[in-house]
Amino acid sequence: MASGFSLKDQLFNLEKTRYLAGLFAAVDPEFDAPRFEAQVMERLPELELKQRIQWIAEVLQGHYSAPLPDVAPVLRAALPPPLNPGRRDDDFGDFIFAPLGEFVVAKGLEDHPDLSLDLLEQLTQRFSMEYAIRPFLNRWPDLTLARMQDWAEHEHYHVRRLASEGTRPRLPWGLGITLDLRAPLPLLDRLHRDPTRFVTRSVANHLNDIAKKDPDLVVETLRRWRDAGQQAQKEMDWITAHACRGLVKAGHAGALGLLGYDPEAPVTAQITLDAASVPIGGALSFSVDLFGAEDQPVLVDYRLHFQRPGGKLSAKVFKLKQARLNNGRLTLVKRHRMKGDATTFTLVPGAHRFEVLVNGTVRAEAVFDLTG
Repeated sequence: MASGFSLKDQLFNLEKTRYLAGLFAAVDPEFDAPRFEAQVMERLPELELKQRIQWIAEVLQGHYSAPLPDVAPVLRAALPPPLNPGRRDDDFGDFIFAPLGEFVVAKGLEDHPDLSLDLLEQLTQRFSMEYAIRPFLNRWPDLTLARMQDWAEHEHYHVRRLASEGTRPRLPWGLGITLDLRAPLPLLDRLHRDPTRFVTRSVANHLNDIAKKDPDLVVETLRRWRDAGQQAQKEMDWITAHACRGLVKAGHAGALGLLGYDPEAPVTAQITLDAASVPIGGALSFSVDLFGAEDQPVLVDYRLHFQRPGGKLSAKVFKLKQARLNNGRLTLVKRHRMKGDATTFTLVPGAHRFEVLVNGTVRAEAVFDLTG
């Protein structure tokens, strides 16, 4: 990323604010676009990204103080055409419409839930309302889930995706929701067969969220979907792999079995470290030799046990290779940089353990010293 890049300034700035103001001014002669723009920009530079969304919504509320039923026609009329329904992925829309979702939450959550859900259905076709829908899931769970059953069959894939993305248990940066993990499963049962990767990626991410609390439920669900045969095999394999990525790192036997990797396969491993010590900022160079049955499928990871302040260890798993043994053998070579400039994880000198996992099972280990 280029030095000095600011995502918040790219997504919410004077140009975007002027664009939003222009949409309202074009359908409402009484809307004071210059005043709206000035009010937003008065505070926008000092705010972080999520605060900017909330602030723009608050300024808009000041311009439209009437009840939501009176404002809804203007809001609908101001919207540009929906995102291209013919696309299949990576069409996120314009972030400047995110404040409109917060505007609907503020004006409609308590007194106008049905109308609010109507509006969010329209808004999500311009930019995902996955954050705005979550207060409704908490306040009106039955009503919102019932509406999502309709959304799961909607003609526009952004609306279908909202039924999965909006109900994710661990949506990044999203408001926590009180739904039982199983409550959205009927939605996912329908959405997993979707022809659009933008939707199936959300379904897989949703299952990956569930896996952190109930791994067996995820494996059971994926096995049921596979047996039902309602999704193309190639896409079902992709959903399974993406949904199980956390479980694979954890060595969950059921998840590995779904992916065709036997945790009890008779495979042995030998580790060769190029050096017994590695300086912080240098690289751990190693090779792994695997031996087993001819053509045996293997999913190979390696796990480093890092020293932490106070003498404790912290383990991290890294991907190495998915392959098959060739005539019962496979050799893998890797350099792992010991970053001394990482901002999220500080390296501590000392003895570090290195493990090779094949199909989720530790097959060999070695020790090296990390030096300052």
